[in-house]
Amino acid sequence: MAATAEPSAPHRPVSRGSTAVAAFSTIVEWYDFTLYLYFATTLSRVFYGGGGGALGATLAGFAVSYLMRPLGAVVFGHIGDRRGRRPMMLLSMALMTAAMLAIALLPTGAQIGPAAGWLLFALRCVMSFSVGGEYTGVVAYLVEGARPDRRGFVTSMAAAASEVGALLAVAVSAITVSAFAPAALDSWGWRIPFLVGALLAGSVWIARRTMEESPDFQRQRAEGTIPANPLAHAMTVQRKGVVRAFAISALGSITYYVGITYVPAFLTSTGATIERDSLWLSTVAAVAVILVTPFTGLLADRYGRKPVLLVLAGLSALLPILLFSLMASGSGGRALIGAVVLACVAGGVSAVGAVATAEQFSGEGRVSGLAFGATGATAIFGGLTPWLAQLLITRTGSPLVPGIMIAIVAVAVLPLLLTLPETAPLSGRRPPRPAAPPAGS
Repeated sequence: MAATAEPSAPHRPVSRGSTAVAAFSTIVEWYDFTLYLYFATTLSRVFYGGGGGALGATLAGFAVSYLMRPLGAVVFGHIGDRRGRRPMMLLSMALMTAAMLAIALLPTGAQIGPAAGWLLFALRCVMSFSVGGEYTGVVAYLVEGARPDRRGFVTSMAAAASEVGALLAVAVSAITVSAFAPAALDSWGWRIPFLVGALLAGSVWIARRTMEESPDFQRQRAEGTIPANPLAHAMTVQRKGVVRAFAISALGSITYYVGITYVPAFLTSTGATIERDSLWLSTVAAVAVILVTPFTGLLADRYGRKPVLLVLAGLSALLPILLFSLMASGSGGRALIGAVVLACVAGGVSAVGAVATAEQFSGEGRVSGLAFGATGATAIFGGLTPWLAQLLITRTGSPLVPGIMIAIVAVAVLPLLLTLPETAPLSGRRPPRPAAPPAGS
């Protein structure tokens, strides 16, 4: 078996309209999903009574519910590989819309007691299940519908759009927290960001109905090569792709979830800043990520996926401990520098990781392979790590723990990245510089 399976050339690229809908619909996906983390301190009071233990319970609920994400990825991946990418993305967004609306309408802990926390947890499980089918489906669709020499840039648009969603989530959270007195916020103001999310998700579902089907899936259907059991196909025929996708996504997940979405809770819980200021600081960091993400995608098209990943993995090993130290120093300027640099590294990994993981698989079984490899890593190194970081900080008293966690994962995946085959087409990369002619020739 070849080291990696280069996807077959699609019959034709999808239209710009379909590409735009697919890429920018991740705004809603990541708004809805990361809102929970950005609003964690408020939700801990509303549903779990407040205090350090309540924040731990809120983050633990996020971590445990995140385990539903691989299950959702496998289920939706089967639908995407058997029935098409478009039906999969329509179904996952419909489920996400319903879950977000239900969260916005939940009774609080003050109204029904502990049952409120359990209902929130159940809906988080539904949300995680639906998100499991979202990002992998979008990335597969964009890789299959883009020109081969533009895959890195096009798929980075999905990563950039997800950062727009995260920015929107943190901005709406900051505005809501700033606009309401604490009593009003805990009484009813917290519902507004979730209602906004439900409205956005419903709008994306309508827009996705206009999308074309993936050209590569159309090829499979025409040639009769759609696998009967896509996950088994990926696990037997494309095992190395699953392992590589797991490693790349492990690095991308821990840098994103600990280096970006956990930062507001870190700053607040360690006393570095107040809740409002930590949210605004994260808003600035999100803007920086949006700017760096498409640039990273262009670099991945020009120089290849492997060298860009290696540089980012090296930065992830060297910088996070220092950056978390800066953020915990109590200085607003140092906290801003630490958060922005850390977020840019994480955004870069997400940008190149999206195309690199998808290109580890052929079109047949691609979404299921991504589901098992990439989403499995995200469940472990994404969903569990904010809770684990908070737990270890509480027990050790060291604010450096999150940086140490990121560095350990970066060092662990570096050996595999060194052996990663390059999947970018040569036509999209700078050719080697010819040797200088001998003197006197």
